[in-house]
Amino acid sequence: MTRDDGTATVEFAYLSVLLLVPLVYLLLTAFAVQRAAYALSAAAREAGRGFVTSGESTRAGLDAEAAATVALADHGLRPDDVRLRIDCTASPCLSPGAVVTVRLDTSVRLPLVPVLFGHAAASVAVHAEHTEVVDVFAAAGR
Repeated sequence: MTRDDGTATVEFAYLSVLLLVPLVYLLLTAFAVQRAAYALSAAAREAGRGFVTSGESTRAGLDAEAAATVALADHGLRPDDVRLRIDCTASPCLSPGAVVTVRLDTSVRLPLVPVLFGHAAASVAVHAEHTEVVDVFAAAGR
């Protein structure tokens, strides 16, 4: 019997831990960022649709915000952590043929990284943008 007998199991265990722990962390991070990207994409689309299908210009912003809130909640994101911005090419925004752009921004906190002084020590910025055109015949139905 030589002195190297039985060390393959120990070496395998050490290498497994050294390689699998970073891989699992990388997967958790990718999943968190992808979840936020899907959530923002869906929320931007729904906010744009809610905005252009709103019956009144005064309620359009509220309708867009409500639609985005529901879509974000469906994906497990807090609406308070997301910034919503709506830009229009015409004034008023619901003019027939106007182009409405909805942009959502958030930061995804990396898993297992502590929060220092109320802010995430490490995060990834995620953005989504969706463009909708107000129906050209929208005024005919109102």
